Parts: sequence; structure tokens; C-alpha cells
Amino acid sequence: MLRRMDIESVVVGGGPVASLVVLRAREPRDGERSLQLPIRIGSVEATAITMGVRERQGGRPMTHDLFCSAISALGGRVDSVRVTAVQGTTFFAQVDLTRADGERVSLDARPSDAIALAVRLEVPVFADDEVLRTAAMPDFNGVERDEKAHELQEFHEFVESLSPEDFNVTHGDQDGE
Repeated sequence: MLRRMDIESVVVGGGPVASLVVLRAREPRDGERSLQLPIRIGSVEATAITMGVRERQGGRPMTHDLFCSAISALGGRVDSVRVTAVQGTTFFAQVDLTRADGERVSLDARPSDAIALAVRLEVPVFADDEVLRTAAMPDFNGVERDEKAHELQEFHEFVESLSPEDFNVTHGDQDGE
């Protein structure tokens, strides 16, 4: 089964620091915490993704822009991209296309290239559930938000359970002693 993903962040590393794209599951299922899928990519690919997110003025087309133009010029369209598998630290993806004659085809791709196309063409990104089971990690910011909301709910329930008698405090004898 596939899960819709959003780009949480892109880290453009350099030197010993790896570049990453972090995908986040759009909608958690059955009480699960939000999941993040970190995928290590090259710095050039990280830059290509960020360039696809931000509008560029002028300039010559980059490789991913050229590929998008070629698909369109041939009468095709990209429908979605999918992160389909992971083996060790290597992720695999597919670009789902519809040709001019209506036939659907899937192209093998690196996730970084597939995501770079997806951001340019504003098509959905999906990840296979098995990939998420194998390689995802919890969204720790989401975990913290959930814990704070739970604590606030518990405090609210406590306050709601109080009665005026709970505050009836006597300070000595009523006769002034």
C-alpha cells in the first residue's frame, strides 16, 4: 500500500556532511505518530530539489527541467512518483507516466531525481508501506507536540473534575482563635 508523502526538509550538505531529503507521511494512520523518511542523496541532487521548489527567474534549463519539457513536448505527463523499495541505505523509486497514447508506464529512478521532477511538476510523492516500516523514523517534533497536547488534556480533565469543596480550606477556628 502507498502513503502520500510531503517534503519535510532538504539538507544540502558539503564535505563530510551528507545531503538529505526528509519526507513526512501526510496523514498518520490509526493513532500512529507522524513518520519521517530520511533519504541520503548527493549535494547536487539536493540542490536540484530545492531549485525545483523555488521559482527561478531566467537562466538555462537544468537537467530535470529539460526532462519535464521533453515529457510534455512528447504529449506525456508525470502522474506521480513512488519510493518503492530500500536495500540497506539504497532507496529505489519509480516515476509514473502516461504517454500521449494513454498507456501508463513506470520508469526506474533514483528517489532524488523522482522527487526533483515531482516538485517541478507538482505531482504527488508516495512511499510504499514496506519502505516506511523498514526505514522511517518518528517525527520527533510531532511526538513532542503530541505529548504536550496529552499533558494539557490531562490538566484540563483534572481542573474539570475539581469541585468547590476541594478548595474549602479552614485556617484555624472561626471564633478568631
